Amino acid sequence: MTPTLVRQHLPHAGAAPRVDRSARARDWSEIQERMLVPLYEAVYERLDVGPATRLLGLGCGSGLALLMAAARGAAVTGVDASPERMALARERLLPEASGPHARADTRLVDGSARDAARPGAAGYTLVTAFEPIGCLAGDAEGLSGELAEAAPLAERGAAVVLAGWGPPERCATASVMRVATKLAEPERAPGSWRPASRDDLEDVARRAGLKPDGSGRVACPFGYTDVDSAVRGLKSTGLFDAAMTATDQVQVDKELSEALHPHQRQDGTVWMPNVFRYLIARTP
Repeated sequence: MTPTLVRQHLPHAGAAPRVDRSARARDWSEIQERMLVPLYEAVYERLDVGPATRLLGLGCGSGLALLMAAARGAAVTGVDASPERMALARERLLPEASGPHARADTRLVDGSARDAARPGAAGYTLVTAFEPIGCLAGDAEGLSGELAEAAPLAERGAAVVLAGWGPPERCATASVMRVATKLAEPERAPGSWRPASRDDLEDVARRAGLKPDGSGRVACPFGYTDVDSAVRGLKSTGLFDAAMTATDQVQVDKELSEALHPHQRQDGTVWMPNVFRYLIARTP
């Protein structure tokens, strides 16, 4: 709920909420990002990601998906607009960037897809956009533009993977996300949550000039040690920014905690089954 899990650069109505961006990025890295590991694994297995793969990860966040691809032998390039998340990605992927063991096949680029060009080098064989769309008003439009920028950097016929939320009735977290809509409604903010649409991914791919070429669904349950961890993890996605702008952080925390109560187990852990969908498209 880029992861995460929405795209972080979308405009929001009104003043931006006051948040500690470094703490939020750390919450994303330590709590929320791992929720999408089944999605990453399913895509990499289906596309046989390995030493022959040159991967461009859009909205790479703190780098977990890139790390998993690199472990399979892929050459990876990650792009993200969040300096705080990119700093954490560098800790994961380039711990010895200034030493003799720095990996030449791993690149991290602050900014957008256009900054990931590799003049004179072979094009990317795989482009991923793992931050799920379909839950935030305007997120599809933002992703279309990124993909249109990234497509010329890839080989002809290269795979481009988009991800999105599954049907609300298959996602327990959808009931919790409605808190964002309820609290942000006074402002009717463009950054508020919305239910996923069945054709979100196909629409984005076509607007970016890509040809859909297969899809799949993956179970990605959200599990947390307690309600506090769940609140921190969910807020790290950015989905509740509009709600915090319309009210305040205390109110959002209170409403979120109440919405999470039905998903809390007797041992205090929080468990919410979800289904995510991915689309494989091809560059022209």
